[in-house]
Amino acid sequence: QVRLVESGGGSVEAGGSLRLSCVASGPRYSRYCMAWFRQAPGKEREGVARVYTGSGSAYVADSVKGRFTVSQDNAKNTLYLQMNSLKPEDTAMYYCAARVGVCVTGSDYNDWGQGTQVTVSS
Repeated sequence: QVRLVESGGGSVEAGGSLRLSCVASGPRYSRYCMAWFRQAPGKEREGVARVYTGSGSAYVADSVKGRFTVSQDNAKNTLYLQMNSLKPEDTAMYYCAARVGVCVTGSDYNDWGQGTQVTVSS
């Protein structure tokens, strides 16, 4: 089982920026998918971004496209989420997740972090 630890959350004003990090430890796989999800109180979990390490291909949800960027540093086993131009509706708990193999659109990921809270005030 891969252990995932998120960091970088916090409270910012609208228009501000944060960078989330997710450090993975444990078994190493040559090809796996790492993703960011978020969940706001009373709302369903939403996939925000993901990266497939096999090809480096990345995906960012339409709701954050142009504001959020996902990247990875394989040497550091770390996934990043750069969040710019934050809006109050971005307020949520952000989770890192991983699965062996290709990325999927749903929440079928084997390993999850504990989450990091992002709060954006207007």
